[in-house]
Amino acid sequence: MDLKRLVAPGLAVLMLAGTMAFAGCSAEEDPAVEEEPAAEEVTEELEGSITVQGSDTLLNVATAWSDAFMDENPGVDISVQGGGSGTGIAALINGTVDFANASREIKDEEIAEAEGKGMSIVEHQVAIDGIAVVVNPANGVSELSLDDLGKIFRGEITNWKDVGGIDAEIVLLSRDSSSGTYEFFKEAVVGEDLEYAASAKLLPSNQAIADEVKANEAGIGYIGLGYLTPDVKVVAIDGVEASVATAADGSYPISRYLYMYSDGEPEGVMAAYLDWILGAEGQKLVEDEGFVPLP
Repeated sequence: MDLKRLVAPGLAVLMLAGTMAFAGCSAEEDPAVEEEPAAEEVTEELEGSITVQGSDTLLNVATAWSDAFMDENPGVDISVQGGGSGTGIAALINGTVDFANASREIKDEEIAEAEGKGMSIVEHQVAIDGIAVVVNPANGVSELSLDDLGKIFRGEITNWKDVGGIDAEIVLLSRDSSSGTYEFFKEAVVGEDLEYAASAKLLPSNQAIADEVKANEAGIGYIGLGYLTPDVKVVAIDGVEASVATAADGSYPISRYLYMYSDGEPEGVMAAYLDWILGAEGQKLVEDEGFVPLP
């Protein structure tokens, strides 16, 4: 048998197949053959406006939230005002704001008023706060029981000497009645069915109380953790001092959630803003402002 006749045709077939395969690879890898560019991912820019009013305790962190969110979303305009929790909730019920900031839970009568207008109020927990009891740094009292603190703010204890201090009349400094902090402190310390002493000086903000305590050695007041400075002295309550750590673990007895309220579940730009507040960036600002991030 002539082997050359058998091998030659087979070799020709293999060479032809190899040539075709090589040509195919070259076509696929030829840099001159351009692929269709991938479609760019389009991110829709947020646009709209949001109005917020209420708690003075939340004012600093709410302003920090709005500033940071607007920096990231230039098409969004957010207006933030204080005035107290009650003022903010009233504005929400009247339909003049999108969110009400509050340092207390909404009251049953406020919910009833809103429902009477066809509204459905939704509560959003946004941070945790401890209410620090503060005195002048020169005051020798460093600790009070929760019971004695209640007696002081009800006017049943009126002299510092009765709780281990100097012989001087206690000057009571309280938030005004539109404040959520006023309401919460009343329930937690004074007594839900009892009243502050008539001698209590009502002040419009945390900062006003801090300033008054700094100037008056006989003064005692209460402020949110985010407003503590070296100019005031924190009084431990039942052996526990107010701090981010003790508010977070619940060991400090005068701690609370901070809230935002809306009419119905937020949608659109409002939903995006609330989600951002509850996310990592928003909660980092909670911590930066001296409050306690949500667990």
